[in-house]
Amino acid sequence: MPASIAIVIVNWNSRDQLRDCLASIPRAAAQLSPTHRVSAIVVVDNHSSDGSELGLQAGELPLTLLRNSSNRGFAAACNQGAAAVGDCDLILFLNPDTLVFDDSLATPARVLDSPMGRDVGIIGIQLCDDSQQVARSCSRFPRAGQVLSQALGLDRLRPSLGQAMREWDHASSRTVEQVIGAFFMVRTDLFSKLGGFDERFFVYFEEVDFAYRALQAGWRSLYIADAHAFHKGGGTSDQIRAKRLFYTLRSRLQYFRKHGSTASVLVVLASTYLLEPAARLLMLVAARRFGELGDLAQAYKMLIAWQARERTAS
Repeated sequence: MPASIAIVIVNWNSRDQLRDCLASIPRAAAQLSPTHRVSAIVVVDNHSSDGSELGLQAGELPLTLLRNSSNRGFAAACNQGAAAVGDCDLILFLNPDTLVFDDSLATPARVLDSPMGRDVGIIGIQLCDDSQQVARSCSRFPRAGQVLSQALGLDRLRPSLGQAMREWDHASSRTVEQVIGAFFMVRTDLFSKLGGFDERFFVYFEEVDFAYRALQAGWRSLYIADAHAFHKGGGTSDQIRAKRLFYTLRSRLQYFRKHGSTASVLVVLASTYLLEPAARLLMLVAARRFGELGDLAQAYKMLIAWQARERTAS
């Protein structure tokens, strides 16, 4: 029987993008070799209010819609979708603001079946943006020094000091520490073995945490440059800039609490609460983006409130 690929898409108020994403899948699925097939597409809707869940189609491919009565978060919804795909060999977690092309499924599936892919647990592909530029989509695992460098703006002078691999043009295939979650293909048995994504990460850093745990279990992440997809980036999170920043900062703190040393946690806490707010404020003022100052204040208000609740609970 051909190896099966299940696709999980978590959606929140991305109606038009979701429809375009689904419409792009049948053609990509048709380019798969006879040894592979798309066995399921599961859309998990996290309580959208824009009618995202209405009239969804994916050609003749089997499509399942799961509707949540509240926004459960990205990691939890991914796990929910993975639990609903049935038996499959590979799971592709795909953002709704992506479009897949002819080689998007066929090439990574072939690589994972090849001798060079035997120890690859996670695979990502080359993504382009609105301007048709190759996106810098791969990252290093977070380290305290990176957070400090970013807070001080040193990564702008020397990109290699930051977490994102912005100094690399992403024009060649290589093993990396982490591929972006917008196109995140993983072996199903590895996903099950690791218990899926850690649902304590509401959104952001869930794929970073998963890739780190996969590496600890002996599986590497591979980026391949000869397969391509479109990724708009930002997506619906542009609608909620304050919450986006809050969840980014909170998830980063959660990651270091889980994987970092006491010293690294202290460095990240100091950078997050003392250096980074001032740096972000100066950047917004210099760029005359005064309308975003309220978002910055609101994000830190939420972060401080969360930190207080955490201290009380402990």
